[in-house]
Amino acid sequence: MTSQQPQIDRLFHALGDPTRRAILGLLSQGPTSVTRLAEPLGITVTAIGQHLQILEESDLVRTEKAGRVRTCRIEPAGFSLLEQWIRDHRTHWQIRLDQLGEMLDEEDNENETASQPGIRPVDPRSPIR
Repeated sequence: MTSQQPQIDRLFHALGDPTRRAILGLLSQGPTSVTRLAEPLGITVTAIGQHLQILEESDLVRTEKAGRVRTCRIEPAGFSLLEQWIRDHRTHWQIRLDQLGEMLDEEDNENETASQPGIRPVDPRSPIR
């Protein structure tokens, strides 16, 4: 497990909730107050605050309080870490899928040779004659 694994786990936990994804969608349009986030989602300001706490712990959102208004905005740090995780895993799986593709291509070539009349496939275990 990498040193970043707990943070990655928090990111996926935060993004696993549809309300939190909706909050991020609203914040992608620009900074806004907690009250304005609550209105279109039809939930209480208290519930928004609970979701924002999880988003802040994941470095996806930052909030600032000025007087009685708490303003929220997207925080790029969490998204950068998530992008890096995706890049790392995409590279790993592309290599694995490329290897699988090569293996399947070899099997197809062997099957084509075996199905041609007059050509016998060579058994790799048999001695060379």
